[in-house]
Amino acid sequence: MSDSPIQNLFAERIGGSQFGKSTAIYKFEKIKRAKRAAKAAKPDFPLIDMGVGEPDEMAFPEVIDALIEGAKNPANRGYADNGADELKQAAARYMNQVFGVQLDAMTEVMHSIGSKAALSILPTCFINPGDVVLMTTPGYPVFGTHAKYLGGEVYNMPLTEQNGFLPDLDAVPADIAKRAKVMVLNYPNNPTGACATREFFEQAVAYAKKHNILIVQDAAYAALRFEGSPLSILQIAGAKDTAIELHSLSKSFNMTGWRIGWVCGNPLAVAAYANVKDNTDSGQFLGIQHAAAVALDNPEITAKISQKYSRRMDLLVKALTSVGFQLEKPQASFFLYGKAPKAATRGDARVEFESGEAFSQWMITENLISTVPWDDAGAYVRFSVTFESQNGEASEKAVINEIEKRLGQWTFEF
Repeated sequence: MSDSPIQNLFAERIGGSQFGKSTAIYKFEKIKRAKRAAKAAKPDFPLIDMGVGEPDEMAFPEVIDALIEGAKNPANRGYADNGADELKQAAARYMNQVFGVQLDAMTEVMHSIGSKAALSILPTCFINPGDVVLMTTPGYPVFGTHAKYLGGEVYNMPLTEQNGFLPDLDAVPADIAKRAKVMVLNYPNNPTGACATREFFEQAVAYAKKHNILIVQDAAYAALRFEGSPLSILQIAGAKDTAIELHSLSKSFNMTGWRIGWVCGNPLAVAAYANVKDNTDSGQFLGIQHAAAVALDNPEITAKISQKYSRRMDLLVKALTSVGFQLEKPQASFFLYGKAPKAATRGDARVEFESGEAFSQWMITENLISTVPWDDAGAYVRFSVTFESQNGEASEKAVINEIEKRLGQWTFEF
């Protein structure tokens, strides 16, 4: 078959003339395909999805009611541009109430169409060809992807158990630190579930000031805390000089598909984000911004959601450790991250796993349990406690008991 007439028109950043010809399959697509195949092969065996990691329930009724109210308001029918003052002020109140952080709503807060959108816009504000972005691995790649689109480079800082899944800033080579423009952090962390300590944030701020680096801290899971108080990098003295923080209502208020959040912190960086954003999108629907403001004024919603995830996490950790996994409950988020086993045996059957991905695929195919593999810094697998549960706590226990039953038939080697 001959090439399309536009085959040679694609930008090199997405593959140039080879765009669309790669046979590589993204791991999440592999998971989707494996789930379809497993369900077709065993239609009477229900699949337990612990993979994607998005809330399993609707937004709370008062937030939905506020959206309906906002959708009916004729004043909300037009472009939102760079956001409603109502949302900025609500975000500032929320940051003060939950984190004790004081912000100027008009100069230090700007709405986003979710954290992913913000992470795709921010590189345009800061990255020139040859600039370096410090990013943790494993981690969410969007900022790095766009930085590379712009000719930047990504330096990966591995997250290891030995260092509490925090990056070792002292291990960054001097020549890399000299060229670095931005350091992207994400705590509580996806996928590890680890929380940053105040001491680490202090170290990160000092490092950023020493090397003249902007910190972008993705705090999407910050308020989903099981132990201790929620922590913002902006609580650190002087952090606002060199850091911005991204917040989202997706996970903490069951509003994933609503696509709403905010960027806050250093006013000059926020202004730069707003400038590029104004030339990128026309803002989120004002009715959604109105509902988000109502949610933010009710942080007890997040406390209720956190209680659910904490309860599920207790059950899951107990079940998985009973069948041989070596896991500890994280302090926040809805992710449980641990080493993938090297092998599983049942009777005369023995299966070996050379990677987290191999184990994850086997989990779907053999046990109809969907997880997400992470092989960036060792062979690991991520479980999410956002599995669907129709009848409250009794249903949650039934799902976890079923996981333990299916995996209990195997002996795992680590």
